[in-house]
Amino acid sequence: MKYTRRELGALTLAGALPIRLLAKPNSKFGGVQIGINAPYSFGNMSEDADSILKDLLDLNLSAVELRSQPIEQSLGAPKLVRASRNASAEQREQAKASLDTLRKWRLSQSIESFKPFRKKWNDAGVALQIIKFDAVDSMSDDEVGYAFSLARTMGADAISCEIPLSRTKWLGELATAHKFRVGYHGHAEIHNPEAFAAPASWEKAMTYSKYNCINLDIGHFVAGNNTSPIPFMKKHADRITHVHIKDRKMHEGPNMVWGQGDTPIREVLQLMKREKYPFQATIEFEYKVPEGSTRMKEIARCIEYCRQALA
Repeated sequence: MKYTRRELGALTLAGALPIRLLAKPNSKFGGVQIGINAPYSFGNMSEDADSILKDLLDLNLSAVELRSQPIEQSLGAPKLVRASRNASAEQREQAKASLDTLRKWRLSQSIESFKPFRKKWNDAGVALQIIKFDAVDSMSDDEVGYAFSLARTMGADAISCEIPLSRTKWLGELATAHKFRVGYHGHAEIHNPEAFAAPASWEKAMTYSKYNCINLDIGHFVAGNNTSPIPFMKKHADRITHVHIKDRKMHEGPNMVWGQGDTPIREVLQLMKREKYPFQATIEFEYKVPEGSTRMKEIARCIEYCRQALA
């Protein structure tokens, strides 16, 4: 009798099967690697690394875009305190002190100490293909160097981040020095000259360094540009680190259950399959969970959507 991975997991937890019989996850369909942005997509930004890994294995996902926090906090990093736009002077000072504390911790670390983390995830069958760092434009040059080294140690192909366009010359120069790619994440803020939304934003950043690249969010692209992302993908495929997969309506419309919006998810995945693009198709789960369902059930539904599109 053949079992699904989920069934094997249930039997193992029940003591019916030894752990060694569990197959490793596999979310590469038709040659296209499906991954997920974590822990963001799971709805809990403070989720620890072991819980995230369990979620990935339960979903049979074999690749991930993982934020740096679970990696760093597994080694005792201090948590970053953030200040909102309406924060008081005292709150802003607390946030600044928190940032300084984290910076000192990062620069005190040996990159060698992160290797067991990578081994644990690789042994489980989950590739850490992209590492996402927050607040990159507030980092020192040395801290950015640490970020590149951490990502390389994890076996990642790139780091991803969200920073103003005007800071990409500085970051691109550091990326060139470290010979490591940066994927700039896009949104739908088409009229914001500092945002990555219009194709020209990425095209400007890419003039600064061959390591300045594209984290193309196809849902945001459709919502902001009111057109398909496919021509842009074809033009710049060699500079894409990964694509975020979600469904949105045009004219800055809302996130939708997949298949109900204007984003050509199926066509994008089929293009990736046909052209054998090597970059990850990364689920970024953002639509409202329907009544009677759960976030994990909906993510599983998204994965199945990808599988069927690539069959």
